[in-house]
Amino acid sequence: MPAMNSTPALPACCTPLDAHWPLPLRLAETVLLSTHFDPAQLAADDFQRSVIAPPASIQRSVAKRQAEFLAGRVCARAALQQLEGLDCVPAIGEDRAPVWPAHIAGSITHSTGRAAAIVANKAHWRGLGMDLENLLNFERAERLAGEILTAPELRRMAAAGSEHLALLVTLTFSVKESLFKALYPIVQQRFYFEHAEVLEWSADGQVRLRLLTDLSSEWRHGTELDAQFAVKDGQLLSLVSIKA
Repeated sequence: MPAMNSTPALPACCTPLDAHWPLPLRLAETVLLSTHFDPAQLAADDFQRSVIAPPASIQRSVAKRQAEFLAGRVCARAALQQLEGLDCVPAIGEDRAPVWPAHIAGSITHSTGRAAAIVANKAHWRGLGMDLENLLNFERAERLAGEILTAPELRRMAAAGSEHLALLVTLTFSVKESLFKALYPIVQQRFYFEHAEVLEWSADGQVRLRLLTDLSSEWRHGTELDAQFAVKDGQLLSLVSIKA
């Protein structure tokens, strides 16, 4: 076993961790780390080398799933280490979400070739939800719009013109995923795409959301929240953060 203060080796499939803040609005008291990963570079001893035990479901899965899990957990462990000196790899919970230390809010995300994690102490942020998606192409966005968007969202999107369609469908999908990740640990209640709507968004990465269902006595139908997003290299990253 490595000494507690030494950082385990990086898996062969991951690039060195990047601490660059990729979103428009920097959040105080958080640590966000990302990496690029390549499933083709996944080595047989990558889990061992990085001192991360793969859960049974991951051991049985394909290289892509193993690499994205490993990349996300490497980011999460390093972020916790940087935030508070914690040596902890979040397990996969019953509900498939990462299990964080009780006083930590956090989120892990990955899409093709990229993974990231963000963490904070709950004294500063009660909920953090982050989601990374590949930008949809126009045809796919058009096909999925009806499944992902509410009727008012579809009307607003039509008014915005078709040149924004692919971005808007991807953004709506991603920001609702982020909302779920941020709120689910707080309300312990499942909710779906039709239970929230994007009210407005701006090209500089600001988004306003509204809940369309009661999730708890505090999180009721009509509650509005802010989110943010950024697009880079054909991928959209979104973040919903709930202040303490």
